[in-house]
Amino acid sequence: MAEITEILHLKAETLTPEGFEKFGVVLEALEDGTPFTADEAVLDLSEGTPRFYLMSLEDKPLEFTRITRHLHTTQTLLALGGAEWFIAVAPADDLSDTAVPALHDIRVFRIVGETAITLRKGTWHSGPYFRAQKLNFANIELADTNVVDHHTYRLDESIGVRVVIDAA
Repeated sequence: MAEITEILHLKAETLTPEGFEKFGVVLEALEDGTPFTADEAVLDLSEGTPRFYLMSLEDKPLEFTRITRHLHTTQTLLALGGAEWFIAVAPADDLSDTAVPALHDIRVFRIVGETAITLRKGTWHSGPYFRAQKLNFANIELADTNVVDHHTYRLDESIGVRVVIDAA
């Protein structure tokens, strides 16, 4: 196990389309019959078999030591029931195999209500995290994303950092 030499506290920001733009898009409910929007066009599952599933997560406290990216697909997440949850992100500025996220670029967003996010290809992310014991999410990605397109950077092993999300 890696030695943690620094605890980095990141304050959760309220999710807004403008604040999240560099990382992906914010999707909220639209009236039936609303024409196709540019935000919906961000979804890209063209490099494999699409997978839509309901993901059940338990015990995801507000801290992390790993951050991951998917280079071949976007990913859409929505908490079922509109529960509060958090996601940490860093921009996909460098899509090379050797790229790592800059610690000072990591931001945390608080997501509430029936709001979904679609992460751009290559966006570094960690989460979902939440205060409840268990939450269910709708998740859209590729069928093999977690097998062949799961590039993880270990903050603890590489730079001795654990990130704690300040949600207050």
